[in-house]
Amino acid sequence: MSAVLVESHGALMAAHSPGVSTAVVMTMGALHEGHAVLVREARAAVGAGGCVIVTDFVNPMQFGAGEDFERYPRSLESDVSISGAAGADLVYAPTVGEVYGEGLISASITVDPGPLGEILEGAARPGHFRGMLTVVAKLLHLTAPDLALFGEKDYQQLILITEMVCQLNFPTKVVPVPTVREPDGLAMSSRNRYLSAKERSLAAVVPRALEETIRVSKDEGADAGVRAGLELLSASPGLEVDYLVVTDPALGAARPGAGRALVAVRVGVTRLLDNMACTVAGP
Repeated sequence: MSAVLVESHGALMAAHSPGVSTAVVMTMGALHEGHAVLVREARAAVGAGGCVIVTDFVNPMQFGAGEDFERYPRSLESDVSISGAAGADLVYAPTVGEVYGEGLISASITVDPGPLGEILEGAARPGHFRGMLTVVAKLLHLTAPDLALFGEKDYQQLILITEMVCQLNFPTKVVPVPTVREPDGLAMSSRNRYLSAKERSLAAVVPRALEETIRVSKDEGADAGVRAGLELLSASPGLEVDYLVVTDPALGAARPGAGRALVAVRVGVTRLLDNMACTVAGP
């Protein structure tokens, strides 16, 4: 099927049939198979008679100083094609002025992520989650979906969005979708296209390090698991670790039972994130 491109809220409302079950998949464009999986899951969730909206907006508010806002890949024509092939009805690609008001690239009223937004990615990228939650809140209002599907690859983002929707009483259900991976295990990401062939080969160690962290954590506990994962990563020259941690599923302190292993690394100038569910050994 073909998706219809709309670039204003008025056009979105005119193209959207009221009263039908609606799911949204929020993206910053540069779509790949991981996004297509989200769209297919959205289509399955609302059925043939429902409406699937893909948002395509590179949000300036969630890029810090020196980050890659201008460099971030943009491929709207391809995005519309991929969205339609995966089952989307509409691609909403607003301008910055449409989202924040003409002449603005930020918002004076924002969503505060709280303490959870200050750790891990929040510590590495101050202000990132404030910008992310603000634009997600805006897009939820603009698209008014019953369901919003987000990938587990950006796990801290998923947890924060879920908390925001719950605490601010949005009438939307957040649906997590498992990470989609390349054949060698690397998590699919729009930023993977930045990697040179050598860097792409090096990046394959990231999921292996997570798997080693998980394996050791299950038998010996979280601290031992982190040490094992870091040892594997440190054996790869050219790869810089921002963090590797084991937490509980809500990103609190690790404790026996269900957990989450999360990692952020830099390969050249490209920053890659990944995470996997794990089990943490008891005392």
